Amino acid sequence: MGVRSGITRAARGKIDDVNPKRILVVGAGHVGLYAALRLSKKLSSREAEVIVVDPQPHMTYQPFLPEAAAGNISPRHSVVPLRRELRKCRVVAGAVTRIDHDRKVAVVQPIVGPTREIAYDHVVVAPGSVSRTLPIPGLHEQGIGFKTIGEAIFLRNHVLDRLDVAAATTDPEVRRRSLTFTFVGGGYAGIEALAEMEDMARDALRYYPELEPEDMRWVLVEATNRVLPEVDRDMGAYTVQQLLKRNMDIRLDTRLESCVDGVVKLSDGDSFRSDTIVWTAGVKPSPMLDATDFPRDERRRVTCLPTLQVVDGDRVIEGAWSAGDCAAVPDLTKEPGNFCSPSAQHAVRQAARMADNIALVIRGREPVDYKHKHAGSVASLGLHKGVAQVYGVKMTGWPAWFMHRTYHMSRIPSFNRKVRVVVDWSLAFFLKREVVALGQLHDPREEFVEASQPVGAPRV
Repeated sequence: MGVRSGITRAARGKIDDVNPKRILVVGAGHVGLYAALRLSKKLSSREAEVIVVDPQPHMTYQPFLPEAAAGNISPRHSVVPLRRELRKCRVVAGAVTRIDHDRKVAVVQPIVGPTREIAYDHVVVAPGSVSRTLPIPGLHEQGIGFKTIGEAIFLRNHVLDRLDVAAATTDPEVRRRSLTFTFVGGGYAGIEALAEMEDMARDALRYYPELEPEDMRWVLVEATNRVLPEVDRDMGAYTVQQLLKRNMDIRLDTRLESCVDGVVKLSDGDSFRSDTIVWTAGVKPSPMLDATDFPRDERRRVTCLPTLQVVDGDRVIEGAWSAGDCAAVPDLTKEPGNFCSPSAQHAVRQAARMADNIALVIRGREPVDYKHKHAGSVASLGLHKGVAQVYGVKMTGWPAWFMHRTYHMSRIPSFNRKVRVVVDWSLAFFLKREVVALGQLHDPREEFVEASQPVGAPRV
């Protein structure tokens, strides 16, 4: 009996060596990148093959977007190249357009060429989230989000370009409209983007003798009666007070009702023109999930167990895993019925737990529940200014700003990126902030197209 058992184990080992499990990671955001990286370290090539599919060649570390937009760090240093970090994984540049889990097959649209099918044994569903917009007239045409590095670079260039427009014009209405910057949404993304961009613009004004700080108008529109809902009310109130001291226009309990042709109309009856309308009012799960057969809750999130396994009612869907913004993961540190918040703090830890659980299942063991008590939140309000609430300890000003930087520097993946970010910050102590707009990045062929037109052809 012992001999037969030994032969069986040996035979099983040979089969596993020939046919390692294939793990497909859909999306390379916080969850996808961290999960793939951990899986590639915990599982040998004989145990598993990890395939990562994402249309972008990098992971964006979103907490650094405000600093990248403000010029505190290089935009390239806020992204992590996938192929350099995931050397033990296979990276496919494309978008997953459909998942048929009954067949365990995903349909992938590469950047160029026909679609292809990728079969898998386990799938990590982590496409993340997109901006949650509302059917507000003019928002589609006039608004810009703040979730990608492209949006951060565009916003930086746009704000600096508006300063140039205002300095060059003799029309007071054009100047007023150019220098009015409107941010919708008082969560962390909105507050940090608003504060960092105002800080940058105020620095830039030293080179614009035609303009005064009082010429700028920075408006925050928030539908609820507070900002930063992740921290206690007194910390939110402190944040509002600090922004008011910088002459910002804070509108609480106010909704954006229209922004057609740049005319901002608010629910409090006010109306003004603004060339800059930034939408940061929440996120929703990626619409890519609509092309899957996974169960969803009322907020369109994939329903999960605390083990990060996808679940349909009481039935565990074998081989399917999810985490992050697109997943409804029970929060075991709170009363039943509560779910983990869509934050980078949870996403990174869920990714690690999920990767460990996949490894356990592949090795024939039981997965472990994810449980993490939210440590708190940190936010930058511009250079040397911040607010933090960590494990009940509240900090403001320079200490909070320093904690914000220290925490996120420790969390961005790879030693390479940590060093580059620290170098950027160190140089900023000795060199002035770069405040030049590179607007041609957004339409680089314009000059060439004009120069290469045939002689006599009408200008376009």
